[in-house]
Amino acid sequence: MPADHDPTPAMTDEQRLAWLEALAEKTYDQMYDCTRSHNATALYSDTKEALYDAIGLARRLGQEATATRLEARLANIKAVFRSQFT
Repeated sequence: MPADHDPTPAMTDEQRLAWLEALAEKTYDQMYDCTRSHNATALYSDTKEALYDAIGLARRLGQEATATRLEARLANIKAVFRSQFT
C-alpha cells in the first residue's frame, strides 16, 4: 500500500472500499505529475494494488457490479499506462 496513512481500521467495509478506490484514483492522477519514469511506475503499482484490494473487498461484500466496474477501470488504467509510460 502507498505511504499514505491507512485509516481503514476505523472504517466500515463500505468506507474502506470507497477509500481504496479514491486512493487508486489519487495515485493514478499523480502518475501524470512524474518527471521520472520509475516514479510513475511506482505509482502505477500503488494504483493497481489499491484497485486489486478494492476488487477483492467488493467481491467479499457481494458487490459484483462494483467489482466489475473496478476491473474495467483497472484494465483501462493498465492500457493507458502501457501506451503512455512504457
